[in-house]
Amino acid sequence: MQPQIPRQSAHEHGTQRVDNDARLSDELASVVGGARRRAVRDGDRQIDTAHLLHSLLESGPEARAVFGDGPPLARLLGYLVQRSIGYGLRWQSGVEDSGAGPVVTGSAGFSPLAAAAMERACARAAERCRAARGVDLLDAILVDPQARAVEVLQRAGIDPGEVRVRLADGTPWPPECVGGGEAAH
Repeated sequence: MQPQIPRQSAHEHGTQRVDNDARLSDELASVVGGARRRAVRDGDRQIDTAHLLHSLLESGPEARAVFGDGPPLARLLGYLVQRSIGYGLRWQSGVEDSGAGPVVTGSAGFSPLAAAAMERACARAAERCRAARGVDLLDAILVDPQARAVEVLQRAGIDPGEVRVRLADGTPWPPECVGGGEAAH
């Protein structure tokens, strides 16, 4: 099956392109572009919250700093890499959707949960009178316990609720902290 994610160059400026949204910082637009490329490369039908999380950790310095440079980040990146090389194969046949809320329209190429997270990130940033940044998106993707990004965090032994607390108070993840015990396999 061909991916349904639009393959557009960085120079196209379509109105449906979320990564060209004026509400996004340059950093977050880059993160969305990276998630789009990852989804296409992986053969996934849509950009999901795990694609966004992986791209945030690669290109979002503020979001990455929340996890610090210790074992939790290394374990999380390991799970995300595994996901892109086969761990996520069971996700390719389905759409990431918890069914908990309405589907967000106008976000072509995004899973319903990823589209809702993008909207929450923009709303969070608007409350702070600024463009949405990586930390806004990180907080937004952790809201729904059915999100694939939440599942990956939990498998890496990181408590998504604790990450949201750290985002709220700006505390980085201490390197010696494993954030929730050993990962479930």
